[in-house]
Amino acid sequence: MMADSAEQDDGFVSERMCIVTRETLPAEEMIRFVVAPDGAVTPDLKRALPGRGCSIKAERALIEKAARKGMFARAFKKEVKAGPELADLVDRLLVTHMTGMMNIARKAGQFLSGATRVDSAIRSGDALGVFHATDAAPDGVRKMAQARKAWSLTMEEQEPPVFQLLSYEEMQELLGDNAFIHAVALAGQAGEGVVKRAKLLDTYRGGSRPIASKE
Repeated sequence: MMADSAEQDDGFVSERMCIVTRETLPAEEMIRFVVAPDGAVTPDLKRALPGRGCSIKAERALIEKAARKGMFARAFKKEVKAGPELADLVDRLLVTHMTGMMNIARKAGQFLSGATRVDSAIRSGDALGVFHATDAAPDGVRKMAQARKAWSLTMEEQEPPVFQLLSYEEMQELLGDNAFIHAVALAGQAGEGVVKRAKLLDTYRGGSRPIASKE
């Protein structure tokens, strides 16, 4: 682990220090940043861009603080461009990465939509993660929550995570005809990738959650 708050190469390092909180965390829980040729601080979600980088825990408020208090300039030891719009850019990139993986998982048969199929996947225990549009009808969300609760009580296992991150209209812009009200990620590398990206976006936004199941 390097002591510097900016590092030359993230490629083979599994943990990094957050330049804001000074916590040492797994790289997958961080957002890496590099400096573009024009001096703009640029998010590197895939941790693949070359050059000196710095990392921040994947929370919007921390990125806003780093931009506001000049922490990027201190980390990179030079003047850089990092405005308040940087946090919005990270959000958009996280959304793009998640929805892109949804399309991949759908083609692999590891991401299904439609209330009936989602309910069936939950009750069979095949669901790795459950997704609802933010404008999904509360009654539909509650029915899915009841299915999760029924399965977890029967199998004595933890309910799959649930995410409400995008509206149906937002998904139409990103997913086209694959936009959904209710969906589920299934076992497999692509399905796991969807859940991983959804958790990161959810954490970044502060942990939004849909209506809980009711006894």
